[in-house]
Amino acid sequence: MYYSNMKSVDISKCILCHDAVCTKACPAMDPARIIRALRFDNAAGASMMLPKEDVCLHCDGKCQNVCPAEVPIQKLMSGLRKEFPDQKEIPGLDDVDLSCDICGVKLENPFMLSSSVVASNYEMTARAFEMGWSGAAFKTICLMDIREASPRFSTVKTGEGSFYGFKNIEQLSDYELEENLNFFRELKKNYPTKVILASIMGRNEEEWTYLAKVVTEAGADVIECNFSCPNMEAKNTGVDVGQDPETVKRYVQAVRRGTNIPILAKMTPNVADMRPAARAAIEGGADGIAAINTIKSIINVDLDTFTTAPTVNGKSMVGGYSGVAVKPIALRFISDMYKDPAIRGHHISGMGGIETWRDGMEFIALGSGSLQVTTAVMLYGYRIIDDLLLGTKIYMAENGVKSISELIGRAVDGIVENDEIERDTIVYPKFYRDHCVGCGRCYIACRDGGHQALSFDEETHRPTLIPDKCVGCHLCALVCPEHAIRGDGKRMGKKKK
Repeated sequence: MYYSNMKSVDISKCILCHDAVCTKACPAMDPARIIRALRFDNAAGASMMLPKEDVCLHCDGKCQNVCPAEVPIQKLMSGLRKEFPDQKEIPGLDDVDLSCDICGVKLENPFMLSSSVVASNYEMTARAFEMGWSGAAFKTICLMDIREASPRFSTVKTGEGSFYGFKNIEQLSDYELEENLNFFRELKKNYPTKVILASIMGRNEEEWTYLAKVVTEAGADVIECNFSCPNMEAKNTGVDVGQDPETVKRYVQAVRRGTNIPILAKMTPNVADMRPAARAAIEGGADGIAAINTIKSIINVDLDTFTTAPTVNGKSMVGGYSGVAVKPIALRFISDMYKDPAIRGHHISGMGGIETWRDGMEFIALGSGSLQVTTAVMLYGYRIIDDLLLGTKIYMAENGVKSISELIGRAVDGIVENDEIERDTIVYPKFYRDHCVGCGRCYIACRDGGHQALSFDEETHRPTLIPDKCVGCHLCALVCPEHAIRGDGKRMGKKKK
């Protein structure tokens, strides 16, 4: 359900404190947890956390008085209560089953940690498992001497300070092989229902086979072949492999010689078409595909020093880009592979910009059977699993969906080729005058970036559509900051020229 009463800026002001002082100041509820649910697109779940009575009504507002970010907490709580006045329990919520599988290996839910620093040792991964993550793709293990740079991260941020895009120049696990194998053994011993994906990378067939053998013996449930890291110091590894289908096939065959457990091939987005390499992986014996890894990037240039971040002793390098900015690219690759006859029917573990439950469901709707997350965890912590799980359950209950399998690939059939799109009608925008504040943004956008199909009354500050000029592009609706123009107007046939 869309949480419309409150401005997102009020929610985004919250800095998502650890051990939040607002919650300590409130004896009646946990405002920090409620706002976190709102931040992660889980308004219905947030409403379930409100107390039955409106405790904010006669409160002195101590919670917001102590807030270091001056968040209007009482305003948010009142708006939430107004949006969900009945606070009813959601029918069918307890009947939703979030369990699924990855190549036949059962997952408690679809959300796992992707191979990165967020799953790099026993302590971290155990804490994630305790909090509800169903599995973890461990940070890639290898037989190479890994030397990391410092600093190694940089970001593109939103106006509110959150990561929009994230660049890293990090490589693989810097733990010794035996240390990583011990992590696997202890995790499987203490968390037998959780799934361990052993991400591995070799430099030749012998290394791939050996690594597959030892991680299998240590208790890994699935092997993920890293054919896609864009940051490798060693040549002919990582993304260099993933761009060559023949090498992908040969290395998957080498991995298969060392194991009898499922194999995923982790694909690189640094190609025009991911399908040739994915097909080669399946031909070589892979049981499924993982995608996407990070995108080679330069995210900014300092115009004083003429370097790009991160800068290491005055030098910079192209690095891997992730975060919510890459989600549209990831979704395209997932859809491409799911529709491919040679790949469809094999498991796809999707990743790339997943931050909310809604992001995750979009990946599943386009063909992913499981999900992996890193950048959002680096920004917000493992605690995001709370709203990933609850938001998913609420969505499924409200839509009568009992299991994840019912949703896999549901959106794919609606995606067609360029020559299959209907191009003979126009859908006109619809204006909701009671929401319009007269800013004129729609008029400026249409005048300077569209088809000059709006007039603007300088006295009333109201736009008016000029139907003969409108082509139905909906730019006006997209730029409107008040949602006062929507793409649900009349559909008309185009006039013949």
